[in-house]
Amino acid sequence: MNPDFVFVDEHVPGVRWDAKYATWDNFTGTPVDGYLVNRVVGTTALCAALDMAQQKAESLGFGLLLWDCYRPQRAVDRFLRWAAEPDDPATKARFHPRISRAEMFEKGYVARKSGHSRGGTVDLTLYHLESSELVAMGGGHDLMDPVSHHGAPVAEAAHRRHLCSIMEACGFRRYDTEWWHYTLIDEPYPDTYFDFPIA
Repeated sequence: MNPDFVFVDEHVPGVRWDAKYATWDNFTGTPVDGYLVNRVVGTTALCAALDMAQQKAESLGFGLLLWDCYRPQRAVDRFLRWAAEPDDPATKARFHPRISRAEMFEKGYVARKSGHSRGGTVDLTLYHLESSELVAMGGGHDLMDPVSHHGAPVAEAAHRRHLCSIMEACGFRRYDTEWWHYTLIDEPYPDTYFDFPIA
């Protein structure tokens, strides 16, 4: 692993994670290339900003649950190959019910070169500290649909704004088509796409 990349949970006390691409619970329906363990990795700069966000969330009664941070380029390459394969009705219904696999790239839900591979991007949500239950956000991780956009008219819009205010106060910018996706404004590696596995 690059020396400036670390396991996030070892640097952000109290953070929870569920590395979706290391599991079968993702839009490909199978563990993804490069995710050899269910851990979340990021740069030390990302961890410092997430630590601030975690503390801010805790002051409001929430914790952070991370789904993805650093993503090896080989995982992105796997997404590209997957896009050319036949649809799976189960994953289509859950993750991209109104668009084709190819349209995921055209509409900006999946990138051929991902900010995740630079180590400064995170997919996350909030959970209630008191109950450990996830905060309702009006759509799950990787639902590639307009309902996932910031500003979508969902009943849970206030919860999304809560997450957004926490993240933007801690040095992140949002990605408009995915309420769960944030990137450091001051990325340490803005032009480098890494490919070491998460192991």
